[in-house]
Amino acid sequence: MSSDHTLATGPADESAGRGSQRPHGQTAPSGGRRLPLLLAVATLVLGLDVLTKVLAVAHIRPGRPVRIIGDTVTLRLVRNAGAAFSMATGMTWVLALIAVGVAVGVVRFGRSLRSLWWAVGLGLVLGGTIGNLVDRFLRAPGPLRGHVVDFVSVGWWPVFNLADSAIVCGAVLLVGLTLFGFEPDGTRTGRDAGRPEAAA
Repeated sequence: MSSDHTLATGPADESAGRGSQRPHGQTAPSGGRRLPLLLAVATLVLGLDVLTKVLAVAHIRPGRPVRIIGDTVTLRLVRNAGAAFSMATGMTWVLALIAVGVAVGVVRFGRSLRSLWWAVGLGLVLGGTIGNLVDRFLRAPGPLRGHVVDFVSVGWWPVFNLADSAIVCGAVLLVGLTLFGFEPDGTRTGRDAGRPEAAA
């Protein structure tokens, strides 16, 4: 009876062992799914973006910049019909639809996410995207055509807002994670990933 039991359980145990093996050069995923963290970061970015835009509209007069550091860093109110940093003006409704697609795609991708830093990066992108999308829908001249409120001017850089900054910072973080081998599923690839200290 014990021999039959051994024969019955042997292949299953072997297949389980094979299933637990990972390709060489990858560390084991850590932590659970990261969608709640992604949404929390996005919510924080969205809240700060809306708040700063409301304050900018209330306290900055068009054509009268507020100097923070001489003429290098100023607050100047600009209504932007284009994308981040005033690019692609004249395509407001197209940009709004693209933003909707990006937001939906990030949330769907985030459902299987296990990496903490990927969740932070995508949360920044999602929060910034929705922040500017709120302006597209709620501000003049109308839904899908609303102009985004920009108010931060640094040197020669185009005027931007907190949502633009979050999108750029999130994108830079995601590129860095990819270059250094940090995968969305929590694993890490690369020449050092297989070493004990990397796994730790």
